Amino acid sequence: MVDFGTRGYQRIPPVIKNLIIANVLFWVAELTFKDAFIDTLSLHYYQSPKFGLWQVVTYMFLHDPSSIGHILMNMLFLWLFGSELEEIWGSKRFLLFYLLSGVGAAIITMAAYTIEFNILLNRANNGVISIEEFKVRGASIYHSLMLGASGAINGVMAAFAYLFPNRPWPLFFFPIKVKYVVLFYFLVDLFGGINPRYGDNVGHFAHVGGAIVGLILVITMNKNNRRTFY
Repeated sequence: MVDFGTRGYQRIPPVIKNLIIANVLFWVAELTFKDAFIDTLSLHYYQSPKFGLWQVVTYMFLHDPSSIGHILMNMLFLWLFGSELEEIWGSKRFLLFYLLSGVGAAIITMAAYTIEFNILLNRANNGVISIEEFKVRGASIYHSLMLGASGAINGVMAAFAYLFPNRPWPLFFFPIKVKYVVLFYFLVDLFGGINPRYGDNVGHFAHVGGAIVGLILVITMNKNNRRTFY
């Protein structure tokens, strides 16, 4: 077992255990009920007729059904970074933090998509890009579909890095301070969101949004209620 701190992990805290169970059950349901289940609960662009308000929560319990690696990595990072936070904050506060980070990631992603769509529209109106290119790229936004717990988990990672910035993270067989690991991932996602590559299906802005919301939450809550929060 990886020693990722002074407290150790003799057990999985209850909220994290239940989140892992819920994510696994949703993943099995995706494999069972296929596209209809995924289409209903994944996050669609807010102007799409397929969009539902519940999706800003349900999307974070879904994962790519074609790859077990997606859910495995997310649940591993949730356990590694979230266990100590839940033990410090308590189950209710950790769950609220997790859900708010995920919802915040969804909202920021929608905002980024809207900005990108309006930029494309303005460039098409000014003749910078063709109408055909606008239709293709605009359609990719309009028909976008987002799923995964990564936004919420990036919020958890940001909170952990804020509270324990110098905690060593055993990467590549030598310790690196966790603040540098989380900052590196944040910058990679920020660059990937601003400069998307064709065929890149990673929700970079969801990761960035989750990290930003998580950092704002932990700073605010830690400042207002330091005795019980940290």
